[in-house]
Parts: sequence; structure tokens; C-alpha cells
Amino acid sequence: MNSKLDRLYQIYIKLLSKFQSLLLLMLRLYWGWQFFRTGRGKLMNLDNTAHFFQSLHIPLPKLNAIMAGSTECFGGLLLLLGLGSRIVTVPLIITMIVAYLTADLDKVKHIYENPDAFVTADPFLFLLVSVIVLIFGPGAFSVDAIIKWVRGGKSQ
Repeated sequence: MNSKLDRLYQIYIKLLSKFQSLLLLMLRLYWGWQFFRTGRGKLMNLDNTAHFFQSLHIPLPKLNAIMAGSTECFGGLLLLLGLGSRIVTVPLIITMIVAYLTADLDKVKHIYENPDAFVTADPFLFLLVSVIVLIFGPGAFSVDAIIKWVRGGKSQ
């Protein structure tokens, strides 16, 4: 009986793993677009963004607004395409950590007392998706996978 359960479990796991690339695609498309929109908004309203950054006591607010907006805008497009995914997620992760440590510092400080506030903060899902793509890669439906396939490697 155990061997039948083991076999059924292995079939179940194999079936679920078929959806990994589809899930990664959906995450990349949605959150890549959100990163793009957020970054574009920062860049198109640079003075407002710089003023907000200044209110958070971020040094060189205009330069940092340009850097954060560009990282989110262009990093989001690359994430959406699945191009350079494991590289582009690093600056996106850093940008979201900085967002937490500046705009949502109280939520970070009280993560154990109030975890709901931490996970509902604006940077959380952006950060989570970036970490997921960093660890698991962009999946088979990505420009990275096409490049790997063209170069003779196995698709992700």
C-alpha cells in the first residue's frame, strides 16, 4: 500500500511542477508591470518624488528618486520580459529594502508585534516576487529561457 501512495504522491508532485513556469510567468507579468508603472510614476513626477524622499531624510533626494524610479521602471520591464531576471532582481530587492527602511521603518521595527502591518506595507509583495524570481528563476516562458535554449542549454 505504501508504494501505491508513494507513486500517487510522485505523480501529484510531477503534475504540480508543470505549473511552476506558468506561475512564474504570471508573477513576472503582473509585478513587472507594477514595478514599471511605479518607477515611471516616480520619474514622471520627479520633483514630487524628490520632495517625498527629502521628507524621509534620504540624502541626495533627487538623485535617489532618479535611481529608484529607473531601477523600478527599467527593472520592471526586464522582469516582465524575463530578461536578466536573476540579475535585475538584486537591485529591485535592494530598492524595496530601502523603501521598507525609510518609508515603513516602524513596520520593520515591529515585525514581530504586528506582522500584518509588515506584510501589508507597499514594498512587501514587490520584494516577495523579486526574491521568488531570484531564487527560482524566470521559468520556461521567458527571454532568459529562450536564450538558454538557443545557446544549446536545457530550458528552465
